[in-house]
Amino acid sequence: MTDSFADITALRNTFPGLDETVDNQPFVYLDSAATTQKHESVIERMDYFLRHEYGTVHRGLYRRSAHSTAAYEAARERIARFFGADSNEIVYTMGCTDAINLVAWSWGRANLGPGDRILVSTMEHHANIVPWQLIGEITGCELIACPIDDHGDIDQEAFHNLLDERVKLVSLIHVSNALGTINPVAELTRAAHGIGARVLIDAAQSSPHMPIDVKALDCDFLTVSAHKCYGPTGIGILYGKAEVLADMPPWRGGGEMIDTVSFAGTTYADAPSRFEAGTPPIVEAIGFASACDFLDSIGMEAIAAREHHLYSYAEDLLDQIPSIRRIGRARQRSTALSFVMDGAHAADIAQILDAQNVAIRAGHHCAQPTMQRYGISATARISLGVYTSHDDLDRAATALRKAAELFS
Repeated sequence: MTDSFADITALRNTFPGLDETVDNQPFVYLDSAATTQKHESVIERMDYFLRHEYGTVHRGLYRRSAHSTAAYEAARERIARFFGADSNEIVYTMGCTDAINLVAWSWGRANLGPGDRILVSTMEHHANIVPWQLIGEITGCELIACPIDDHGDIDQEAFHNLLDERVKLVSLIHVSNALGTINPVAELTRAAHGIGARVLIDAAQSSPHMPIDVKALDCDFLTVSAHKCYGPTGIGILYGKAEVLADMPPWRGGGEMIDTVSFAGTTYADAPSRFEAGTPPIVEAIGFASACDFLDSIGMEAIAAREHHLYSYAEDLLDQIPSIRRIGRARQRSTALSFVMDGAHAADIAQILDAQNVAIRAGHHCAQPTMQRYGISATARISLGVYTSHDDLDRAATALRKAAELFS
């Protein structure tokens, strides 16, 4: 496909987590939508930083602390460039879930009240549902969900009908982790801004697979988890427009997020520090920046093109197994393929594949309303990464054919 993928074996060999065999069977990892394996450059950079550079940040006057602080803030700048943002618009979080909760508890508490609405879609991850329900209990605002059609696309007519002056926030998943749907978030953002609503984009599933430019999307908020992007767990980001972050109150209290503290009262630091209470995930930030370097070394356009090809290849393989029914055939799809098999529970399928050293996901994928929409409780899911090969998909298909024979 591209020079970056000319030797997929060589690329795979740079991911130590894939170097495993069971009964002489190679490890086939098809669960990258849950978490990605880590590139050796990320592991090595974090290891070196811990061994030779680690120190507290924004607190020490000694050289090691100053060096760590510079590296930590350079990581913020690197991550900001990757997403087309300014560094003062990047808030370090624990991941997408934490970032959405930050917006809910800070922006939501300050801006939502009785009669206001938050508009999401039926295909949202629980992380983009539950925080808004919790805020609704406190503020009196209402969470409403736009339906999706049989293919897994947002019902555009319903979306525009629901979009009225009561809607103060539209919060949408960019790519569905359960269906693979790529939502037209730029178009939907323009519509939401047309009625004065803010827009949050959950980019957990899009950020490792396609180019993202927050300025081009014009969203007010965007959330990312590093571990979905070949980086470490425990860190992510909230992108927020500078003028929006400036008006948001803090949501956690502690060190670093303050300007002055006394028993008479506290004043707070400017964003993004205002939202980063306590000792931050220092080495994880370094690892996240290194993951951005890795992705850029391949190129997000090249990644998107190759994964589109692999996705079509995987669809063809699944469609050749008569007892398999794919769930989600949206107009635009990316990297996650959900399916059910006649006579088999998703968990049984996953266990049978695991016995052949093929790792897939089975369950509701933290998207129970999506499962309910299709009248099912769970699906099996294959999801792709930069290291996925045609051989991986062929081995998975062979294992699925054996499972189909077993349950026939």
